[in-house]
Amino acid sequence: MDIRFEQVDFTYQPNTPFEQRALFDLNLTIENGSYTAIVGHTGSGKSTLLQHLNALVKPTKGTVTIGDRVIVPETNNKNLKPIRKKVGIVFQFPEAQLFEETVAKDIAFGPKNFGVSGEDAARLAAEMLELVGLEASYLERSPFELSGGQMRRVAIAGVLAMEPEVLVLDEPTAGLDPQGRKEMMAMFQRLHEERGMTIVLVTHLMDDVANYADHVIVLEQGQVVKAGTPQEVFQDINWLKGKQLGVPTAATFAEQLLAKGFSFEELPLTAEALAEDLLKGLKKAGEDL
Repeated sequence: MDIRFEQVDFTYQPNTPFEQRALFDLNLTIENGSYTAIVGHTGSGKSTLLQHLNALVKPTKGTVTIGDRVIVPETNNKNLKPIRKKVGIVFQFPEAQLFEETVAKDIAFGPKNFGVSGEDAARLAAEMLELVGLEASYLERSPFELSGGQMRRVAIAGVLAMEPEVLVLDEPTAGLDPQGRKEMMAMFQRLHEERGMTIVLVTHLMDDVANYADHVIVLEQGQVVKAGTPQEVFQDINWLKGKQLGVPTAATFAEQLLAKGFSFEELPLTAEALAEDLLKGLKKAGEDL
């Protein structure tokens, strides 16, 4: 299921003294099965864009197409609920949205709200809890007795229980320790690879973009200023620095090596790619001796 934005504008509180335009003539495509990263500074329009992905808001101008659903400013809000089953959004600190007395009830809430039977919802809850790496023994526990990382997994399981085709992640590792962040990102990668799920990741961590995404969209002041593969977007380090965006750690290290005379066919973005290039360089140096 592709998601397309065509000449999309969005304005908060239009025709009032508090009018604020957030998106400007936005054109982009999130392809089915892709792992797309959206990056940009605070105020660049990322959160507003996310709300369009499952029709929480409608464009003020232009067209958003989600699968076979075309959404324009005049679209009736009553017909948009099914989209929220196809596109699941995990907002920052999703554990703050937990409210049921048990983990099982919290995960099953969404499916039951869409008409899934209690029995099937319970089955989904058990399946999704396992998918996020928690044992079945957690099902009857209160979510508020869990650690922060466990609560986040439960909240994500609740989104996954809706069986979305697209999973949207808004800074999903915020506040987690390095090990928790690594486990969380590995879990999303498994969903992408094993279930073919389209992933949309909003993050300020460029290492995560380099390690996982296959497409990058850079937003600035409500507009797309660059888009392409990570390799294309991150090759121009001076441009990234000029925009005050982060640079993958491996690329930063490689840039330092370039200054010392080491050469690369293209700038490596991940630790694995950097190690491979260094090994090739050392091997070639040995052959030249």
